[in-house]
Amino acid sequence: MRNDFPIVKDLVLIGGGHAHALVLRMWAMKPLAGVRVTVINPGPAAPYTGMLPGHIAGHYSRDEIMIDLVRLARFAGARVILDRVIGLDRNTRQVILQNRPPLSYDVASIDIGIGSDLPQVAGYDAHGIAAKPLGDYAERWASFVARDLPSPQVTVIGAGVGGVELALASAYRLGGRGKVTLVQRGPNALPLIGRGARHALLQHLAQARVALITGAEPVAIEADAVLLKDGRRLASDFTLAVAGGRAQDWLAQIGVDTHHGFVTVGPTLQSSDPAIFAAGDCAHLGFAPRPKAGVYAVREAPVLLANLRAALSGGRMRRYRPQRDYLKLISTGGRGAVADKWGLPLDGGWLWQWKDRIDRAFMQKFADYPPMRRDLPTEAALGLAEAMGPKPLCGGCGAKLGAADLAAALATVPAPQRPEVLSGRGDDAAILATSNGVQVLTTDHLRAFTQDARLMARIAALHALGDVWAMGAKPQVALAQITLPPLSSAKGGEMLAEIMAAAAEVFTAAGADIVGGHSSIGAELTIGFSVTGLAARAIAKGGAQAGDVLLLTKPIGAGTVMAAEMAMQRLPQMLLGEAVAQTLAQMCLSNGPASALLAPLAHAMTDVTGFGLAGHLLEILDASNLAAEVQADRIPLLQGAQELAALGIASSLAPANRAATIGRVSGADSPLKALLYDPQTAGGLLAALPRAAADALLPKLRALGYPAAIIGALTTGTARITLT
Repeated sequence: MRNDFPIVKDLVLIGGGHAHALVLRMWAMKPLAGVRVTVINPGPAAPYTGMLPGHIAGHYSRDEIMIDLVRLARFAGARVILDRVIGLDRNTRQVILQNRPPLSYDVASIDIGIGSDLPQVAGYDAHGIAAKPLGDYAERWASFVARDLPSPQVTVIGAGVGGVELALASAYRLGGRGKVTLVQRGPNALPLIGRGARHALLQHLAQARVALITGAEPVAIEADAVLLKDGRRLASDFTLAVAGGRAQDWLAQIGVDTHHGFVTVGPTLQSSDPAIFAAGDCAHLGFAPRPKAGVYAVREAPVLLANLRAALSGGRMRRYRPQRDYLKLISTGGRGAVADKWGLPLDGGWLWQWKDRIDRAFMQKFADYPPMRRDLPTEAALGLAEAMGPKPLCGGCGAKLGAADLAAALATVPAPQRPEVLSGRGDDAAILATSNGVQVLTTDHLRAFTQDARLMARIAALHALGDVWAMGAKPQVALAQITLPPLSSAKGGEMLAEIMAAAAEVFTAAGADIVGGHSSIGAELTIGFSVTGLAARAIAKGGAQAGDVLLLTKPIGAGTVMAAEMAMQRLPQMLLGEAVAQTLAQMCLSNGPASALLAPLAHAMTDVTGFGLAGHLLEILDASNLAAEVQADRIPLLQGAQELAALGIASSLAPANRAATIGRVSGADSPLKALLYDPQTAGGLLAALPRAAADALLPKLRALGYPAAIIGALTTGTARITLT
C-alpha cells in the first residue's frame, strides 16, 4: 500500500450512502495528491434503496442490492473503518466513534441517511423493525420469511410511498398466505403523490388484499400485536415502521445549523461549518427544500466531489441546483410499477422493466472495477516480469519469503554457541535457559494490508505474540519496529501515537510491557514487534505422540480472502466485504486465552501463520517423526475462503508454500486442499494432545469465542499428511 506523495490532509466520509459511494468511485478515477480518504460505516456494505422493495418481494438476492464498501474503498485507495459515528468535535476536528478513539479530519462529509424508527411507541425497541436503516430490515425480513409461518401477520406502519411499496412487496413474497395490514396515522394514504398514481396504487393494495387502516395511531408494539389508540389490537408477527424519517440524534449536537435534526446545507453542500459537508437524506437543503429521496443524493454526488476537492486544495466551489420534481417509479409487488409525474396514470410491467434497468445500471457502477495494473517499462532487465509474478505482493504473512528460499538463506547462519541458548538455528523463536525455567524471544513484522493503522497495529501485536503463546510462555516485554509511510510531520506523529496506543492495549491485556522501539519512514507502513516471554518449560514442536489428536483454534483462509480484497474480486452470491470483516475479526482474536487452556496439556504446539496449515503441521510431524491424517470436512474455514479458492484466488505466497510440501500431502486437488497452503496472519494455535484432553477443552474454547475443531490425528509413519 504505497502512496506516491506524503499525506497532508484527511478527508473523512461519514456513512456509506449513495452520494458517498459515487464520490468514492469518482475519486478513484482522479485522486487528489496528498489526501487520505477514510470512509466510516457500521457495516462493510450499504444497501441501495431503489432495489429494496424488489428484494423484499424476492426479485433480487441480497448481494444484488448491496454496495460492497470494502471493494469500493480498495478501488478508491481509501481507508475503511467499520464503526458507528456518534459525534464530531469541531474544536479539535475529530470524529467521535462508538468503539475506538477519535479520528482526525481536515474536511468531513456526512451521508448517513435517516431512520424510520418509532422510539415514542412503547415496545418498539423490543419488537419493531425500522425500514431505515435498510440493512438490518433486509436481514430480519429474510429470517422471518425463513420461518415459513402457516399464516404470517405483517403490519406496516406508515402509508406513504415507501410504506405502500413495502406492503405490496411483503404481500407478494408471502404469496397470499397470512395478512398484510397498512396503518396510516393521517386520514389518507399516499398524501404526497399525484391523483392518478394514488388511485392506481390503492387499486394494487386492494388486489393484493392488503388491509388499509387510516386515522389510526399505534401506541404499543408487542411481540405478536400492534395496539392502536382506539383500542384495536392487530395481530402482527412482523411489525415494520416506515412512518416519516428521523435524523440521527448526534447531528443536532455537533453545533452546526440543523432543521428538525437534519444538517442544513447551502448550495455548496457545506454546513454552517465550512469544513463539514452533508448530502443525501441526512441533509436539509436550506436554500431549496426538497423531500427525502435517493435521486437527490445521486445528483448531489458530482457537486459534492468537486467541492470536497476544492475545500482540500483551495479551489473554487460549485453550486448544486436540485430539480423541482422527478419521476417516481413505484413498484407494486410483482414485476410491475406505477409512475408518478405530471399526473399521468401510467401503470404496468413495462414500467417495472424500465425501473429495473435504471436500478441495475446504477449498481453496475459498483460491480466490476478496472484491475490494478503493474505495467513494465518499455525497456527492462530479463527476468523482471517473472520476478514481479502474476499478481501484486500480498501483505501480512503473505509477504514472507518462501520456505525453501528461507531455509537456504538460514543454512549459512552459524549454530548457537552460548550454553544458555536452547533453540536451534532458524527456529521461530530463541529459547534461553534461566535459573527457574526459560525465556523465549521472538520477533515478527507485517507489511500492512489495511490503511487502518490502529487495526494493523493490533493484528501485528497479536501476530508477534503468537510464537510466545505457542510455546506456552507468558508474554513479558515488547519493543516496536515501525516504518511509517510518507506523511507530514503532524500526520506522522499522529499515526505513530495511534499505533503505539493500539499495541499497548494488546500487550497490556497479555500481561506484557511495551517499553519503546524504533521508527523510520519508508515507502509503506510496516509494523513489527520483538517480544519476550517466560515459562517453566517451552512447548516444542517435537513432543507430539502417536494417537494424539490435532486441535485447531481458528479458521484458515485469511491469505485467500485478503488476496481477493487486494484484487477487488467479486464473491458470487456473497459480499467480499463481509468476508473481509470476518477475517479481520478473527485476526483480532487473541490466542492468549487459548494458550492458557492448551499449554498445560499439549504435547506439541505451534501457531499457524505464513507457511499455512500444511507447512506448520509438517514442522510438528518432522520434529516428532510422525504422520497425520486430517479430515477435510473438520477444518474450520473463513467465510468465502473456499468459494474464492474455487475461483483460483490465492495469496502470492501460496505457490511457494505448496512447492515446499510437494509429495508430502496426499488427497485429490480441491479448493479446500489449496487452502492448506494459504498463509495466515495472526492465525490460530495448532496443538497435538490426547483425545480426552481435546474433547474436554473444545467446549471451553468455543465458549471463549474460538471456532475451534479437532481436525485429525497423529499416527506412526513417515512425516506426511493424508487428507481424507
